[in-house]
Amino acid sequence: MRLAALLAALRPVLPLVLGLSLGCSLSLLRASWSQSGGEDQCPGAAGRPGPLAGRARLEAVDARPGPGHEDFRPRIVPYYRDPNKPYKKVLRTRYIQTELGFHERLFVAVLTSKATLNTLAVAVNKTVAHHFPRLLYFTGLRSAKVPHGMVLVAHGDERPIWLMYETMHYIHQHFGSDYDWFYVMQDDTYAQAEQVKALVTHLSINQDVYLGRAEEFIGGDEQARYCHGGFGYLISRSLLLKLHPHLDSCRNEILSVRPDEWLGRCIIDFLGITCVSQLQGQHYHTYELAKNTEPEKEEEEEFQAALAVHPVSDMTLMYRLHKRFSRIQLDRAYQEIQDLQMQIRNLTSLTPAGEAGLTWPVGINAPFLPKSRFEVISWDYFTEQHLFSCPDGSPKCELSGASKADVSEIIESALEQLNSRYQPLLRFSKRQLLNGYRRFDPTRGMEYTLDLLLEAVTQKGHSHVLAKRVSLVRPLSKVEIIPMPYVTEATRVQLVLPLTVQDLDFVANFLDMFAMNTLDTHDNALLTLLFIYDPYDAQRVSQVDVFAGVKAMVGELEKRYAEVKIPWISVKTEVPSQVKLMDIVSKKHPVDTLFFLASVWTEINMEFLNRCRMNTISNWQVFFPVHFQEFNPALVYRGEQTASSSTDFLRDGHFDRHSFAEACFYNSDYMTARTKLAADILDRDEVLESMEVFDVFLHYSGLHLFRAVEPGLVQKYALRSCNPRLSEELYHRCVLSNLEGLASRSHLAMALFEQEQANST
Repeated sequence: MRLAALLAALRPVLPLVLGLSLGCSLSLLRASWSQSGGEDQCPGAAGRPGPLAGRARLEAVDARPGPGHEDFRPRIVPYYRDPNKPYKKVLRTRYIQTELGFHERLFVAVLTSKATLNTLAVAVNKTVAHHFPRLLYFTGLRSAKVPHGMVLVAHGDERPIWLMYETMHYIHQHFGSDYDWFYVMQDDTYAQAEQVKALVTHLSINQDVYLGRAEEFIGGDEQARYCHGGFGYLISRSLLLKLHPHLDSCRNEILSVRPDEWLGRCIIDFLGITCVSQLQGQHYHTYELAKNTEPEKEEEEEFQAALAVHPVSDMTLMYRLHKRFSRIQLDRAYQEIQDLQMQIRNLTSLTPAGEAGLTWPVGINAPFLPKSRFEVISWDYFTEQHLFSCPDGSPKCELSGASKADVSEIIESALEQLNSRYQPLLRFSKRQLLNGYRRFDPTRGMEYTLDLLLEAVTQKGHSHVLAKRVSLVRPLSKVEIIPMPYVTEATRVQLVLPLTVQDLDFVANFLDMFAMNTLDTHDNALLTLLFIYDPYDAQRVSQVDVFAGVKAMVGELEKRYAEVKIPWISVKTEVPSQVKLMDIVSKKHPVDTLFFLASVWTEINMEFLNRCRMNTISNWQVFFPVHFQEFNPALVYRGEQTASSSTDFLRDGHFDRHSFAEACFYNSDYMTARTKLAADILDRDEVLESMEVFDVFLHYSGLHLFRAVEPGLVQKYALRSCNPRLSEELYHRCVLSNLEGLASRSHLAMALFEQEQANST
């Protein structure tokens, strides 16, 4: 019994004991093997070396590392700079692709003339130019007016050979080091841009490529070929670099009437490279148009596979070709989608989820699954006339603009899908939209659910009215990266703060926030104050200065921060026009200054200043943020303690879309737009009183106006003082901002309800 109890007690630790015992035994055994493999030889081996001893000695010699098999040891070279040599600063490139030697993919050159610049060249520009990353037009003589949106290079001579010579020289000089491929075409050529771009992605840039429609020289060598210029041709960067030194010799020695023959002969004579129509498994398909060709009726496989079509006689034919090839590409895309959906259906049964894991539509992401009730995406209800989820918060508004066009297109698409599914047995026509629901799912796109009252007509002519529910999805399309100019967060921001007498109570809070968030953090930001005196206060400024307290606060800041200077500008005016004030400030700062036009209720922080720097691009974009305005706490909380937790951030307030007081823009952009405004209004300065800086950029500049909500600009509630001397529109916007900033509809309803209850008692 005692032995059984002891074994039962030791059973949990028995595997541990066995493991330790086995480990100790193996370690002792390994130690004995290591000792036997040392330098000491077995007894008797020294006197009579046998075959085993010789083999052991040979293995020991081979195992000893020789001079060629030494262990790698890194050699550390300490940095040393000769003090006698001047220090040379290493300049890094702005973009990493420049430092690594990356090139852009494709450059396109279109050869045109003065006679066809406003016809065929315009047609090329409207059909395929926006598909190519970079496209330039080359001509001998330019017309008096260049069509809009076209970059034209004129060489000053209409001779075809001279035009080709100057074009190749210009391409090498300006773009030879930036692009890998150069595609040359004429303005009477229609090229499928997407097919050409796909072609260059499958070709190696390490070879000298001269690719196009190969043609024989008249009376020349049977083996040599040149690329026909009417169908376009592709030249690699390496070939262009080798060809450039010989262009002058070709111009003087080679006689030809056609520029494409001249270029082909130049490449063959000096580089020994002939034109090919097939390279690296890629074919350059072309199609020659006959007279009176109808593109809509062309069904030949050669036509549908063509990368370039020639000759195109007029603009109308160019547009018809573009429409026809766009339809061919669209049909191919639809067919490819159907094939992929069929493959997905076939493979779904092999997945762990089986056919239950098949999403609708096939190939589109599954709907978003909320993890809590706070993540549920709400549906918006609509009819053909009204929308019941309005942007301004009202319960019902008229369906108009883009929303109306969206609903009409969705209904037409639903009818088209129903008819394509049930024809010829049934044909549906819409009677009425009973109910409509839509919501935006960020994982897949816009979803719709429609209750349609339809009239179904059979083949025999019998009709029947029925209600049917359909679901549709407008999937998110391909995401495109829009190239933007380079910006940095190191740019200095010049804050401009206009102040009136009515703003004196809020200046102290503004300066405190400015000192805490910019001066204490050493942010690259400066401040300029604009003291706006009315005529009465300006007359007695020597006796009583209404801004004396503000100037004292500025002096205290300058004492606390010795390296900071806060200048101020005094202005006397009855109507504080935003444009007139910026005219004064603009003249006192350099043209590359980044302005942030602020209001006294703005709470400056580093997060917003960085967004101001990134969203404002010189000669490209200006930024007008929409600040978040908190509601009146007396109406929202009604005596309760104000919520201050982070979960209530941006809850009891709204984004004030009526306010345009804050703006970020460069001085150079403002001066350019202001010059155009001055030429338009002449000497009518009273027009400036009805305008803001936003209106100046909107009507008198070609820049992008970026107007977006800004959660980093949070303003406490304050009743703004609306100046009745401003224009009616500006005064009305100020009043609306005050009214909508009181409280939300629910808060106002509760306040009215409590007031009615108090009055009834």
